[in-house]
Amino acid sequence: MSKGKILATASAAALAIVASVFNVEGGYVNNPADPGGATNHGVTQAVARADGFTGDMRDFPKEWAQKIVYEGYIVKPGFLPLVDLSPAAAEELIDSGVNAGPTKPSIWLQTALNSLNRQGKDWPELTVDGQVGAKTIAAYASLQKLRGRAEACRMIVKLLDAQQAAHYLNLAKNNSNFETFMPGWTINRLGNVPLEKCA
Repeated sequence: MSKGKILATASAAALAIVASVFNVEGGYVNNPADPGGATNHGVTQAVARADGFTGDMRDFPKEWAQKIVYEGYIVKPGFLPLVDLSPAAAEELIDSGVNAGPTKPSIWLQTALNSLNRQGKDWPELTVDGQVGAKTIAAYASLQKLRGRAEACRMIVKLLDAQQAAHYLNLAKNNSNFETFMPGWTINRLGNVPLEKCA
Protein backbone atom coordinates (compact mmCIF):
# COMPACT_ATOMS: atom_id res chain seq x y z
CA MET A 1 0.00 0.00 0.00
CA SER A 2 1.36 3.43 -0.86
CA LYS A 3 1.87 5.82 2.02
CA GLY A 4 -1.03 8.02 0.91
CA LYS A 5 -3.79 5.46 0.30
CA ILE A 6 -5.24 5.86 3.80
CA LEU A 7 -6.60 9.25 2.74
CA ALA A 8 -8.95 7.60 0.25
CA THR A 9 -11.24 6.89 3.23
CA ALA A 10 -10.85 10.29 4.92
CA SER A 11 -13.80 12.69 4.96
CA ALA A 12 -13.72 15.95 3.03
CA ALA A 13 -13.69 17.83 6.36
CA ALA A 14 -10.64 15.88 7.58
CA LEU A 15 -8.80 16.49 4.31
CA ALA A 16 -9.60 20.21 4.52
CA ILE A 17 -8.11 20.31 8.03
CA VAL A 18 -4.94 18.55 6.83
CA ALA A 19 -4.66 21.10 4.00
CA SER A 20 -5.10 23.94 6.49
CA VAL A 21 -2.34 22.54 8.70
CA PHE A 22 -0.01 22.35 5.69
CA ASN A 23 -0.84 25.95 4.83
CA VAL A 24 0.29 27.06 8.30
CA GLU A 25 3.30 24.75 8.47
CA GLY A 26 4.71 25.43 5.02
CA GLY A 27 7.41 23.22 3.57
CA TYR A 28 10.92 22.29 4.66
CA VAL A 29 12.53 24.06 7.63
CA ASN A 30 15.53 23.24 9.79
CA ASN A 31 16.01 25.95 12.41
CA PRO A 32 18.87 25.17 14.83
CA ALA A 33 16.83 26.69 17.69
CA ASP A 34 14.01 24.19 17.10
CA PRO A 35 14.45 20.96 19.09
CA GLY A 36 12.26 19.22 16.48
CA GLY A 37 15.05 19.60 13.93
CA ALA A 38 14.42 19.13 10.23
CA THR A 39 10.71 19.34 9.46
CA ASN A 40 8.67 19.19 6.26
CA HIS A 41 4.91 19.79 5.99
CA GLY A 42 4.79 19.92 9.80
CA VAL A 43 6.29 16.43 10.19
CA THR A 44 9.57 16.20 12.10
CA GLN A 45 12.39 13.98 10.95
CA ALA A 46 11.95 11.75 14.03
CA VAL A 47 8.27 11.19 13.23
CA ALA A 48 9.03 10.57 9.54
CA ARG A 49 11.77 8.07 10.46
CA ALA A 50 9.45 6.27 12.87
CA ASP A 51 7.01 5.87 9.96
CA GLY A 52 9.69 4.39 7.69
CA PHE A 53 10.95 7.39 5.69
CA THR A 54 14.73 7.17 5.28
CA GLY A 55 15.49 9.98 2.82
CA ASP A 56 16.45 13.62 3.17
CA MET A 57 13.63 15.60 4.81
CA ARG A 58 13.81 18.10 1.95
CA ASP A 59 12.42 15.29 -0.23
CA PHE A 60 9.73 14.12 2.19
CA PRO A 61 6.58 13.59 0.05
CA LYS A 62 3.51 15.64 0.86
CA GLU A 63 1.31 12.56 0.34
CA TRP A 64 3.25 10.74 3.07
CA ALA A 65 2.93 13.76 5.36
CA GLN A 66 -0.85 13.77 4.78
CA LYS A 67 -1.03 10.14 5.88
CA ILE A 68 1.02 10.85 9.03
CA VAL A 69 -1.06 13.90 9.98
CA TYR A 70 -4.32 12.04 9.38
CA GLU A 71 -3.35 8.91 11.29
CA GLY A 72 -1.14 10.42 13.99
CA TYR A 73 -2.84 13.75 14.69
CA ILE A 74 -6.51 13.07 13.89
CA VAL A 75 -7.30 9.36 14.29
CA LYS A 76 -4.84 8.23 16.99
CA PRO A 77 -5.53 11.04 19.52
CA GLY A 78 -9.29 10.50 19.18
CA PHE A 79 -10.10 13.75 17.34
CA LEU A 80 -11.88 12.12 14.38
CA PRO A 81 -15.39 12.20 15.97
CA LEU A 82 -14.93 15.93 16.57
CA VAL A 83 -14.29 16.47 12.85
CA ASP A 84 -17.97 15.57 12.32
CA LEU A 85 -19.29 17.28 15.47
CA SER A 86 -17.38 20.52 14.99
CA PRO A 87 -14.84 20.85 12.17
CA ALA A 88 -13.54 24.21 13.45
CA ALA A 89 -12.94 22.96 17.00
CA ALA A 90 -11.31 19.84 15.56
CA GLU A 91 -9.08 21.97 13.34
CA GLU A 92 -7.91 23.95 16.38
CA LEU A 93 -7.05 20.72 18.21
CA ILE A 94 -5.31 19.11 15.23
CA ASP A 95 -3.32 22.21 14.30
CA SER A 96 -2.20 22.58 17.93
CA GLY A 97 -1.32 18.89 18.02
CA VAL A 98 0.95 19.14 14.99
CA ASN A 99 2.74 22.04 16.67
CA ALA A 100 2.85 20.86 20.30
CA GLY A 101 2.12 17.13 20.13
CA PRO A 102 -1.45 15.77 20.38
CA THR A 103 -1.41 15.13 24.14
CA LYS A 104 -1.27 18.83 25.05
CA PRO A 105 -4.37 19.91 23.09
CA SER A 106 -6.18 16.81 24.37
CA ILE A 107 -5.49 18.02 27.91
CA TRP A 108 -6.51 21.54 26.95
CA LEU A 109 -9.83 20.26 25.55
CA GLN A 110 -10.59 18.24 28.69
CA THR A 111 -9.62 21.18 30.91
CA ALA A 112 -11.87 23.51 28.89
CA LEU A 113 -14.82 21.10 29.05
CA ASN A 114 -14.41 20.69 32.81
CA SER A 115 -14.34 24.47 33.24
CA LEU A 116 -17.63 24.78 31.34
CA ASN A 117 -19.68 22.03 33.02
CA ARG A 118 -20.87 24.25 35.90
CA GLN A 119 -19.40 22.03 38.63
CA GLY A 120 -20.66 18.86 36.99
CA LYS A 121 -24.27 20.03 36.58
CA ASP A 122 -24.19 19.85 32.77
CA TRP A 123 -22.00 16.75 32.25
CA PRO A 124 -19.69 14.69 34.46
CA GLU A 125 -16.20 15.92 35.27
CA LEU A 126 -13.59 14.43 32.96
CA THR A 127 -10.32 12.87 34.04
CA VAL A 128 -7.73 15.17 32.50
CA ASP A 129 -5.43 12.49 31.12
CA GLY A 130 -4.83 13.60 27.53
CA GLN A 131 -6.83 10.61 26.23
CA VAL A 132 -9.77 11.81 24.12
CA GLY A 133 -12.31 9.00 24.22
CA ALA A 134 -16.06 8.49 24.43
CA LYS A 135 -16.48 10.52 27.65
CA THR A 136 -14.67 13.57 26.25
CA ILE A 137 -16.67 13.40 23.01
CA ALA A 138 -19.92 13.01 25.00
CA ALA A 139 -19.01 16.06 27.09
CA TYR A 140 -18.47 18.10 23.91
CA ALA A 141 -21.80 16.85 22.52
CA SER A 142 -23.47 17.91 25.78
CA LEU A 143 -21.94 21.38 25.47
CA GLN A 144 -23.31 21.60 21.92
CA LYS A 145 -26.76 20.53 23.05
CA LEU A 146 -26.78 23.08 25.86
CA ARG A 147 -25.18 26.05 24.10
CA GLY A 148 -25.83 25.35 20.43
CA ARG A 149 -23.37 24.09 17.84
CA ALA A 150 -21.82 27.45 16.93
CA GLU A 151 -21.53 28.82 20.47
CA ALA A 152 -20.05 25.58 21.81
CA CYS A 153 -17.41 25.73 19.08
CA ARG A 154 -16.58 29.38 19.78
CA MET A 155 -16.24 28.68 23.50
CA ILE A 156 -13.89 25.75 22.96
CA VAL A 157 -11.76 27.47 20.30
CA LYS A 158 -11.31 30.50 22.60
CA LEU A 159 -10.32 28.35 25.56
CA LEU A 160 -7.97 26.21 23.46
CA ASP A 161 -6.29 29.36 22.10
CA ALA A 162 -5.91 30.75 25.63
CA GLN A 163 -4.21 27.58 26.86
CA GLN A 164 -2.02 27.40 23.76
CA ALA A 165 -0.90 31.01 24.35
CA ALA A 166 -0.04 30.16 27.97
CA HIS A 167 1.94 27.15 26.73
CA TYR A 168 3.98 29.31 24.35
CA LEU A 169 4.64 31.95 27.00
CA ASN A 170 5.82 29.25 29.38
CA LEU A 171 8.15 27.79 26.74
CA ALA A 172 9.70 31.19 26.04
CA LYS A 173 10.03 31.95 29.75
CA ASN A 174 11.88 28.70 30.45
CA ASN A 175 14.04 28.60 27.32
CA SER A 176 15.04 31.82 25.59
CA ASN A 177 15.65 29.89 22.32
CA PHE A 178 11.87 29.59 22.00
CA GLU A 179 11.57 33.38 21.82
CA THR A 180 12.77 32.92 18.23
CA PHE A 181 9.42 31.32 17.45
CA MET A 182 7.09 33.53 19.51
CA PRO A 183 6.32 36.05 16.73
CA GLY A 184 5.45 33.26 14.28
CA TRP A 185 3.43 31.31 16.84
CA THR A 186 1.53 34.45 17.81
CA ILE A 187 0.81 35.44 14.21
CA ASN A 188 0.18 32.02 12.67
CA ARG A 189 -1.01 29.76 15.46
CA LEU A 190 -3.10 31.86 17.86
CA GLY A 191 -6.45 32.76 16.32
CA ASN A 192 -5.63 30.96 13.07
CA VAL A 193 -8.98 29.15 13.25
CA PRO A 194 -11.38 32.10 12.91
CA LEU A 195 -14.47 32.01 15.12
CA GLU A 196 -16.54 32.58 11.97
CA LYS A 197 -15.73 28.97 11.00
CA CYS A 198 -17.91 27.89 13.95
CA ALA A 199 -21.06 29.22 12.30
